[in-house]
Amino acid sequence: MSSSENKDKYRAFCRTEATIPIFSRDWWLDAVAGSEWWDVAVVERDSEIVASFPYVFKRIPLVRIIGMPRLTQTMGIWMSYPEWQKVATRLGYEKRIVTELIDNLPRFDIFKQRFHYSFTNWLPFFWRGFRQTTRYTYILEDISDLDRVYSEFRENIRREIKKAERLVEVSCDEDVELIYNLQELTFKRQNKRVPFSLELLRRVDSVCKERNCRKMFFAKDHRGRVHAALYFVWDEESGYYLLGGADPDLRTSGATSFLMWEAIKFASSVTRRFDFEGSMIESVERFFRGFGAIQKPYFYIYKRNNIFKFFPYTDV
Repeated sequence: MSSSENKDKYRAFCRTEATIPIFSRDWWLDAVAGSEWWDVAVVERDSEIVASFPYVFKRIPLVRIIGMPRLTQTMGIWMSYPEWQKVATRLGYEKRIVTELIDNLPRFDIFKQRFHYSFTNWLPFFWRGFRQTTRYTYILEDISDLDRVYSEFRENIRREIKKAERLVEVSCDEDVELIYNLQELTFKRQNKRVPFSLELLRRVDSVCKERNCRKMFFAKDHRGRVHAALYFVWDEESGYYLLGGADPDLRTSGATSFLMWEAIKFASSVTRRFDFEGSMIESVERFFRGFGAIQKPYFYIYKRNNIFKFFPYTDV
């Protein structure tokens, strides 16, 4: 099957398969990468897709790079399994399917992709010469019982929420530019630049609004000052804290914790779990952990071919 046929079939598949994470769906990839800059490897059995592996090309002349688009937490392999499969049979099945997907990738000089935490068997990649490093996200697995969820928060998180409730009110406006401006303030405090453009955020917002799978939260005080903002997206299986920002001069109000709690409460009405998207930054990791979330490891898998294999892996 040609690549274009794969893509057309995958687009149709994304419309019916609810367990494909939002970041691997065709319309999301169109928004963050451009429709001409991504493709997908698929495995079929009896003319039905049983596994998929979308990938994005990076726009660098003369170097064939498969990488991660901005605003996209993870991608990786989605796979369905036959019912009542034994463990030994399951592992053999994974080996065959994953190997077939790897072999269907196009030629590349550099490959690097973050895989959804549901993918746990990277051995077929190891056997094909890939490497990996482990990263972490934090998940609230079941958000149906909000009283139980809140009881698991660390005391300082609950204290910040109560403080913010006295100082700010939450609104759900549709001001993408304001969220981006707060992102800029947050990154500026760290002497960094926002790693994505306002234009990209607007594209993502447009497609998510069209599908009713995003919500923005703002914490404002009685003087109209915006203390913090949060952008939340979701699919049928999980909600995701996509991004957020806060005014550095108003950080002590507890508004960020308050908005996270508001997002979790909203998430419980539209999906099953809440994904903080994790961080390898120690202070951010500590903040997410304070909500009683479960640590989930996921793989960052990478490989270099041709002359690039002689370069050190400084980009991992």
